Amino acid sequence: MSKKNNSTGGTIALNKKARHEYFLEHKFEGGLSLQGWEVKSIREGKVNIRDSYVIIKDGEAYLLGSQIQPLNSASSHVVCDAERTRKLLLKRRELDTLIGASEREGYAIVATAMYWKKCWVKLEFYLAKGKKSHDKRDTIKERDWQRQKERVLKHAVR
Repeated sequence: MSKKNNSTGGTIALNKKARHEYFLEHKFEGGLSLQGWEVKSIREGKVNIRDSYVIIKDGEAYLLGSQIQPLNSASSHVVCDAERTRKLLLKRRELDTLIGASEREGYAIVATAMYWKKCWVKLEFYLAKGKKSHDKRDTIKERDWQRQKERVLKHAVR
């Protein structure tokens, strides 16, 4: 039997800005509670998680700031809110860790990627500390130095 090419595999959306703005420390993965029209829009790639983050409210985690644009062909009887708050599906132990870190230790919870895992939409997010402007400059200098070092080594091997 031949395998079908899975067009829905892989990454849906990335938040590249998060690595620049925060020190990302502990990685978590959670499912998203979505409506039908949202899944269809995600399959079309109409997602933006650039300014999204996670909040803890009443012992549950919610994703705020993500945008899933409705399709033009969406049903007329469905009310589509592109920026609605979406519930994250996590285990109790993960929720307790997030609650403790965000409330007591001052961590932010930042979404970094949305991707398909089998037929489920998953969100990758981190416990993060904010960077100061001098930390951002240091990161840029370090990245430039690594690039220069790679160039020198590449030309020295020839």
